[in-house]
Amino acid sequence: MRSEKAKNVARLGMLFALAIALSFCESCLTPLLGLMPAMKLGLSNIVVMYALLYLSKRQALALVLLKALFALLTRGVSAGFLSLCGGLVSWGVLCLLLVVPLPVTGYIFSVSGALAHNVGQLCGAAVLLSDRMALSYAPVLLAAGVAVGSLTWGVSRAVFPALGKTGLAGQRESRIHF
Repeated sequence: MRSEKAKNVARLGMLFALAIALSFCESCLTPLLGLMPAMKLGLSNIVVMYALLYLSKRQALALVLLKALFALLTRGVSAGFLSLCGGLVSWGVLCLLLVVPLPVTGYIFSVSGALAHNVGQLCGAAVLLSDRMALSYAPVLLAAGVAVGSLTWGVSRAVFPALGKTGLAGQRESRIHF
């Protein structure tokens, strides 16, 4: 039992480190791709999706909270709050997709997570700024959500099988296949 807890903590730590490394990489890529400053590729969210699919909802939630805390500590209160809002809404939508009785593809899963993340951030921005300002940004963020969700789906298709071979996977089998 104690060994299993240690293994879970170590696995969560490695996944968090991977999420932070991916977040750093996407921060470097954002200006090179000519994206607006607040737009990110969502690469670190792949780690949360992986945890949700192959580990547990609780571990995925822990990653969401750790990522928001990291954003708070490194980029400030607004970034931490927006990360938390986007992460929690995305996590909630992805949890719902895991229990719906309809078939859900990896593409739908990824795009839904990205769109939900952007909706959560828009709601957070409405709290911090104004409803009108957040709504004016909505079309851009929703279009970006579809594009980013497609990108994370493609990366997930390549990465998830490799992550499974590293020992980072738990015993859980996902019903959503990439």
